[in-house]
This record gives sequence, C-alpha cells and structure tokens, in this order.
Amino acid sequence: MIEVLAALVITGAIAAIGLPVTGNTLAEFRLRGDAQALANTMALAKMRAAAVFSTSRLYVDLTTKTYRVETWRRTGAPAWVADGGETSISSRDALSFRMVASPPPNTQAAIAQAPACRNAANQAIAGTACVLFNSRGIPVDSTGAPTGTGALYVSGDPGVWAVTVSATGQVQLWRTVAQVAPVWSLQ
Repeated sequence: MIEVLAALVITGAIAAIGLPVTGNTLAEFRLRGDAQALANTMALAKMRAAAVFSTSRLYVDLTTKTYRVETWRRTGAPAWVADGGETSISSRDALSFRMVASPPPNTQAAIAQAPACRNAANQAIAGTACVLFNSRGIPVDSTGAPTGTGALYVSGDPGVWAVTVSATGQVQLWRTVAQVAPVWSLQ
C-alpha cells in the first residue's frame, strides 16, 4: 500500500511539472501557426494580384481577429471582392505588438500595424489593417505608390510575431519575446 501511494505521489509530482510546460508549448505552437498562416495569406494576396492583373489586398479586421484576401473588381460596380474564405486567429492570441517598442530591422521606421483598409470611396475603415499589392505583386499604398513598410503583428503569451513585406514584395516572418527592447529573429 505504501509503495502504491509513493508511486502516486511521484506520478502527481511529474504531472505537476509537465502540465505547465505542455501548456506553454501548445501556446507557442498556436501562436506560431497563426503567424505562419497570416504570412502565407499575405503571400497568397501578392500572387493573386499578379494572377488576375489587378490590385489585391490582405484585409485584416483587428476587432474580430479575422483576415481574408480581397481583389479589386474593375468591371461593373468597382468594389473590393472577397477572394476565398475568412480566417480567424486563435481566441488566445491578439493582432497587436503588445509592449514591443521597435519593429524588426529594416522594415519600418516605427512599429505599427499596416495602414487602415479603404472602401470603394477611398475612405479609411476603422479597426482594419491592409497590405495592398499591385498587379506586379509589389506592395503599394492607397495612392498606388510602392511602399515597403507593411507589417502585421500577432501576439500571445510566449511572444510577438511580425509578418513584414519589403518594397520588392518579399514576405518575411519575425519573432521576439514580448519585451520593450525586442531582439527580433528572422524565422
């Protein structure tokens, strides 16, 4: 009886140590998955623009934590049209950079989410962020001028991830621990 009780105590101690580690690992996997899916969707928006010879964008709704690819419809009534379904990030993650004070190197002058999306009348849509691509797959601003400052940030318990796009259209994924002075690493 004493041996069984000792075995149960040892098993309980091992479980008490293992469960928090497992929880942290799962949170990191979830956050990494959200960031990689966002990066893949940004690359898809870039390719979609080139494929349909039109402007395409990654539309991110910061309040509902969802994103989708949209393509500009030039024929008929001009409008942004969803190209595929909408994707949500994990309920435990956020579209933010938390306390991080500086962006990944050589990406932005100051840390910020991508500019707000604009509707067909070119008015900013509150609570959104957009990365636009022209028909050549080059990131552009709302006036159509090339830009390389588009970035989207996803944060969770283990850290902060950034999805950036350069002026050439290269999509990059970065990671740092959530701290004021970040040490970004390219993934």
